[in-house]
Amino acid sequence: MNPLKRPAMEEENETLLSAKLQRTEDRPQPSAEDVRDTVSEESDDGYDSGELEASALEIEGLYLDTVSRASLDFDFEQLCSVSLSNNNVYACLVCGKYYQGRGKQTHAYFHSINEGHHVFINLRTLEVYVLPDNHKVDDKSLNDIKAAVRPTYSAEQVARLDSVSEDAYDLSGKRYIPGLVGLNRIKCSDYMNVVIQALAHVPPIRNALLLLPDLECKPPLVQRMANLVRKMWHPKLLKSHISPHELQQEIVNRSKRRFKLDSSGDAFELLTWLLNTLHMDLGGSRKSDSSVVYKAFRGELNVTTQQLQDTRVRTREDDPIEMDSAKPIVRSKVPFLALSLELPPRPLFADGDDKGEVVIPQVALVSLLQRFNGSTVIEWQGQAKQYQLLKLPQFIICHIKRFTSTDLAAEKNPTVVNYAIHDVPFGSLLPKDALATRPHGASTYNLIANICHDGRPAGNKAPTELGKPTTAALAATTAVTYTSDETTSAMGQYVVYLHHASNDKWYMLRDLQVSPVMPQMIFLSDSYVQIWQRND
Repeated sequence: MNPLKRPAMEEENETLLSAKLQRTEDRPQPSAEDVRDTVSEESDDGYDSGELEASALEIEGLYLDTVSRASLDFDFEQLCSVSLSNNNVYACLVCGKYYQGRGKQTHAYFHSINEGHHVFINLRTLEVYVLPDNHKVDDKSLNDIKAAVRPTYSAEQVARLDSVSEDAYDLSGKRYIPGLVGLNRIKCSDYMNVVIQALAHVPPIRNALLLLPDLECKPPLVQRMANLVRKMWHPKLLKSHISPHELQQEIVNRSKRRFKLDSSGDAFELLTWLLNTLHMDLGGSRKSDSSVVYKAFRGELNVTTQQLQDTRVRTREDDPIEMDSAKPIVRSKVPFLALSLELPPRPLFADGDDKGEVVIPQVALVSLLQRFNGSTVIEWQGQAKQYQLLKLPQFIICHIKRFTSTDLAAEKNPTVVNYAIHDVPFGSLLPKDALATRPHGASTYNLIANICHDGRPAGNKAPTELGKPTTAALAATTAVTYTSDETTSAMGQYVVYLHHASNDKWYMLRDLQVSPVMPQMIFLSDSYVQIWQRND
């Protein structure tokens, strides 16, 4: 500094200081009570509100740009990656890993210091913090991440799901259709994936899970089922596929390992178990309208039973069983969630055509349903039974029994079931007076979901001719007999065909694969479980 200018600058500073002191003396002085209030409102670090606001903006500006949405995945179980605790878990928005806590001496705090990752979200409260500053961030640019953790829906949005078809795009620009999202296959979980996909397309079940209030107060199975369905129908996913690991792990634990991930299971058994468990967890009772599950699927049968004295094994050539009016008959009303359809037994010797190729037997679905018309008598465990449909639910589950298991072997029936996908007259199975006394007496139903079982066991190769499988070879491998240590569903893989109501198209879902199909292609697979919706 030039020594000649120093006295002038000092004189100017003294003038400014005296003017500032004069303004301070003229300002009204706070009382002792005001001083106490001001001290109580100050933060622990001694900064006033203006300085804190400025520092907060600087922190947000510095660290929010480090958020990496491509690294985030909120589908897995919310456990700390270090302590494996599910209490007070935060997700790092930079690397996507889960850590516990945000205070000092916590795993998230140490991660922010050691790795330089500073933005974390609480997976329960959806609050975002910058660590180690422990600063809460409230920025609208993070709303898409909060929605990816826990999507929410309004009644108007849910009402539009089946009427408005909108394409969505993930972060990478990949197009997907909300509701038709692929699910990761974890070992042998294909039988779980198809059941989840089918239930997510039953409107009453889906709508109840999307709008379920107080989700945190519900049992774990309901929470995880609702969270998964909400992600499947969310139009702003970070990725166009979802991992159902959290729900499937809860199914394994809740069923006491009756259903496993490391071995195949039966899709129909899982479906019935899941419906009954959800019914109980949603506060259901024996009443028909006690839960959304019973409202959607519960029907009623009239069962007529008579004890048989001759219990010999009957063949197709024998005369049909008839009820003896002279003997005691027991009639009872029985509720049902699914109708089991018996396929005709597979011929002992395969029939062939003129060219020597094996002909697979076929049967119509309407013929299989005749066992519930009240006039067909069947034999079951030494009893003669008649089934008469009394009440049809809004949605009917049909189980086509393809697998028979004995102590020695398990066998799959390859019979092809022919059916129409529109206007199937289930109402014709009701009693004659149903048209006059019941509003849905002449009801027809449309197919909305078809769970199929395809393929053959690993290691069994089909005989080929010049490197190409023949028609006879494919039929022979379909009707193969398996040893007792192989489960029925281990014979192949489950796929599901779904009808998307908003665009009136059919799609085939095989784990992560989602592809549109023509309605005529649905009949090429072996139908195992079908869900029909009533035309109201």
